[in-house]
Amino acid sequence: MTIQFETIGIVHSPYKEKFGVPRQPGLVPQAHGSLELLPPYNRAETVIGLEGYSHIWIQFLFDRNPHGEWQPTVRPPRLGGNRRVGVFASRSPFRPNPIGLSVVKLERVALERGGVTLEISGIDLVDGTPVLDIKPYLAYVDSIPEARSGYAESAPVADLEVRFSPLAERQLQQRQGGGALKVLIEGVLASDPRPAYRRSEQHGRVYGVRLHDFDLRWRLDEHGVEVVELASPAR
Repeated sequence: MTIQFETIGIVHSPYKEKFGVPRQPGLVPQAHGSLELLPPYNRAETVIGLEGYSHIWIQFLFDRNPHGEWQPTVRPPRLGGNRRVGVFASRSPFRPNPIGLSVVKLERVALERGGVTLEISGIDLVDGTPVLDIKPYLAYVDSIPEARSGYAESAPVADLEVRFSPLAERQLQQRQGGGALKVLIEGVLASDPRPAYRRSEQHGRVYGVRLHDFDLRWRLDEHGVEVVELASPAR
């Protein structure tokens, strides 16, 4: 059976590529974005009452996945990228149907210029992600305190110290909203965004994460993470 869906909206996010995106929603609360509803779903009537909820579920497509055959097992990052589990026992983006589900904080429902935009935070979505559906988060049914979580029983530790080079500090000071941007960068890097298979690489290598309109360049050393610079994107 083949089922066709319509995209109801699109996400605008500081994350311009997959590398650097938090592995789960809510891990970086400082990550703000927006969900723009598309015609004909961008009518004010579609969100009547939504402002009464603090959080929403977003169903979306993993549209950046490479095309190819799905695999019955995957290597979750929480297991170091070495052990395999069944695809349905994971939250891997590489699925038979590449559908994702994230719960995010709803900051504001904006009705502007004849359209609807939801301002959201705690996002784990790449810029341009297509959205299939939105549902309100219901605490009495969606939160299950006694639930078991398999190999991901606890939240990942985000304890890397993040430091900024003198150059990066100057660049932040020159940007509008530099203080908030610094907090976002700290949240992104504190949990080490590298894939599990790269975490054994020696210190000193410079990595790049595309955030907003710049390339965030950083490296690890024995003390934690050093932000080297906020560079212009490579052409």
